[in-house]
Amino acid sequence: MKTLLQFTCIASLWLTAVSAHADGLKIVAAENFYGGVAKQIAGDSATVTSILTNPNQDPHEFTTNASTAKSVADADIVIYSGISYDPWIEKLLGTNGKPNRVVINVADLIGGKDGDNPHIWYDPRTMPALGAKLVEVLSKIDPAQAGAYQKRLDDFNTSMQPELDKITQIKASSAGLEVTATEPVFGYMAKALGFKMLNYDFQVNIMNDTEPSADQTVAFEKSLTSKTAKILFYNSQVTDPTTDRIKKIAQQSRVPIVGVTETQPPDEKSYVDWMMHELVGVQAALGAKN
Repeated sequence: MKTLLQFTCIASLWLTAVSAHADGLKIVAAENFYGGVAKQIAGDSATVTSILTNPNQDPHEFTTNASTAKSVADADIVIYSGISYDPWIEKLLGTNGKPNRVVINVADLIGGKDGDNPHIWYDPRTMPALGAKLVEVLSKIDPAQAGAYQKRLDDFNTSMQPELDKITQIKASSAGLEVTATEPVFGYMAKALGFKMLNYDFQVNIMNDTEPSADQTVAFEKSLTSKTAKILFYNSQVTDPTTDRIKKIAQQSRVPIVGVTETQPPDEKSYVDWMMHELVGVQAALGAKN
């Protein structure tokens, strides 16, 4: 029969092993906005590495290297967006990695499917869903810290409230407003705001690096020159002569332009700060159009 001292020693060793594993936990996020949320939930119990971090880089042109492959191979948890936004990481996941590695496809958490707009982080549902999944995964790895993970998720969800309030405020005054965009980056947020998005097929072609048809281009330009579109959302990370021309037409037509990015800018401390900055830009554009 084991003595109380023996049970205490066994428990102590088990907790030490769990703690050591947690201290060495490595999380790799394909994009920095997911990495930021992972850091908020994991706290000091994990090292979080984000691969796409540069808002001046076209994410669609990203190519991997040996360093990226090693980061993914060494990770205990890998987070990626899914639905064809970051297929490069799916290739890396097909190579050797840690045997117990956990892979989180964020699109799966909100029911995303192939063919959907892949910019799902602009959907207000996405980050709370990711946070909840991270709490589930981290709590299994390190049960002793489960309460701390849940507390951080609660804090994160509380930090989201100003964003949700701002969405409600804008929607109350501007639901049904017709807007357009050079790419479908802001699409989910535009839907949450109650906006009607014009020229979607044009945006998808730009996203897929395909030349829009002549009819699509004419319709887009007309939506600006006629001021049918009240705001132009402009993806500053993906520019070419076509989008530059669209931006110039919007300026000439005095259609307000709101710049959006696919990667969280370095001067935004958190995902919520980033979203709030863009929503404030929307409010400014709504004031300018009046």
